[in-house]
Amino acid sequence: MVGELEFERPVIELRKKIAELKEFTKSADVDLSSEIDKLEARLEKLEKDIYDNMKPWDRVQVARHPGRPTTLDYIQFLFEDFFECHGDRVFGDDEAIVGGIAKFKGLPVTVIGHQRGKDTKENIRRNFGMPHPEGYRKALRLMKQAEKFRRPIICFIDTKGAYPGKAAEERGQSEAIARNLFEMASLKVPVICIVIGEGGSGGALALGVGNHIHMLENSTYSVISPEGAASILWRDASLAKKAAESMRITAPDLKELGIIDEIIPEVKGGAHKDMKRQAEEIEIILYKSLKELKALSEAQLINHRYEKYKAIGKVSNVNEVIGVN
Repeated sequence: MVGELEFERPVIELRKKIAELKEFTKSADVDLSSEIDKLEARLEKLEKDIYDNMKPWDRVQVARHPGRPTTLDYIQFLFEDFFECHGDRVFGDDEAIVGGIAKFKGLPVTVIGHQRGKDTKENIRRNFGMPHPEGYRKALRLMKQAEKFRRPIICFIDTKGAYPGKAAEERGQSEAIARNLFEMASLKVPVICIVIGEGGSGGALALGVGNHIHMLENSTYSVISPEGAASILWRDASLAKKAAESMRITAPDLKELGIIDEIIPEVKGGAHKDMKRQAEEIEIILYKSLKELKALSEAQLINHRYEKYKAIGKVSNVNEVIGVN
């Protein structure tokens, strides 16, 4: 089955069995309703057991699901009159990042997000959602434009990371990411960031300096992929599952650590199960964030961002860290 995830197999198999019994009942004119009711009750319990107790690696698989909604999917449900803007005015247009002007409940906003494809052809065109420097420069151009016209900025994060190729490095990949981090910290308008899939490394951070950072329940946000971490720590990428357990990259972990503000509940089984319902969950949090941040002055917004990031982590005594008495 396309998109079948390893941990979901018992649920999928039971659903298939129920469907076969229902079909048999129709064709053979046999009453199997009691057996079907028992199986459906068992399915309900199984779904609760599996989806309410997902492990970090299970969430990684859901975040990477090929049918998971993208930035453009959410734009069509959440915003009106979206007008996409192209190009960085330096090199060209990067389709791994989309952005433009729209309205959210009548309020003009700027929307920016990573964009991966839904099939092989589109993935190639959008470089699998891994931006080149011109993508980040396009994003920054739109952010500065939003600041000029006092529009709140909404960023959707969904990337394995910035593209690491030679051409990207030649055109200033590191500088482009660093510039975004620097400029986003001092923007005078509300900035709301939502991790909707994978939030990987600096490629995610370049759209991730916000007043509020939210995550979908089954998204991930980390400095490196579990496979990359396993390759470094144990020289074996196949230990990615083990790495995911120890890296604390899931929404519940990051909420506990104070890195994100809100966990956005997901449709049972993942956002790809019901895109419209998932957009409604995002809309609730987005409206709440905008209402809170719109009440702050320019100086308060910048200070809010500063205090937010200053509070993340814990400072240790340097001498204790290096073992000096």
